[in-house]
Amino acid sequence: MKKTFLLIAAALLLMSFIGYEISDRSNVPGIEIGDKAPEFKLKNIDGKFYSFDNIKDANGKTPKGYIVVFTCNTCPYAIANEQRLIELHNNYASKGYPVVAIQPNDPSVQPGDSFAAMKENASEKGFPFLYLFDEGQEVYPKYGATKTPEVYLIDSKRILRYHGAIDDSPRDESGVSQKFVEEAIKAIEAGKDPDNRTTKAVGCSIKTA
Repeated sequence: MKKTFLLIAAALLLMSFIGYEISDRSNVPGIEIGDKAPEFKLKNIDGKFYSFDNIKDANGKTPKGYIVVFTCNTCPYAIANEQRLIELHNNYASKGYPVVAIQPNDPSVQPGDSFAAMKENASEKGFPFLYLFDEGQEVYPKYGATKTPEVYLIDSKRILRYHGAIDDSPRDESGVSQKFVEEAIKAIEAGKDPDNRTTKAVGCSIKTA
């Protein structure tokens, strides 16, 4: 009887915990296609703070858009997409669409995503883009991000035009058949809405204390 009581109590405790987590995340407003992207001012790995107001493209001009991606050092999906982010930036920053990477994980939960680790990883991998730290985890909830990696393609008026995955093969780059972000940029450049305005972001959950 005592053992049964303890099992029931443990189950109730677990259910209450899970319920709290679900309820807590459901209160995150997030943004949808057509919404204005939330502002931010975050520290880059160079120690400087960046916002939409001082981010430039590869030509030193105000961007035509921003490839904002919530990513990290430790998630296998994020690691599998690092080279793709590098290529996106190298191919599109000169066309007005720089990658702006934001690390949203709490380092107290995931030590491998500390600011020092971010700097080390960026140096080792040769990140050509901004790698910002969402210290205090204040920015990602405003966007409604839940995964790493998760992309928000924002236009020059700071309107969300595409949200989701980088492409259709989150783990295996050799299996890519649709490059969602690139296709969305080409549509915007042609004055159209992307055919796929939302896709499912596949990755690791953002780590919170």
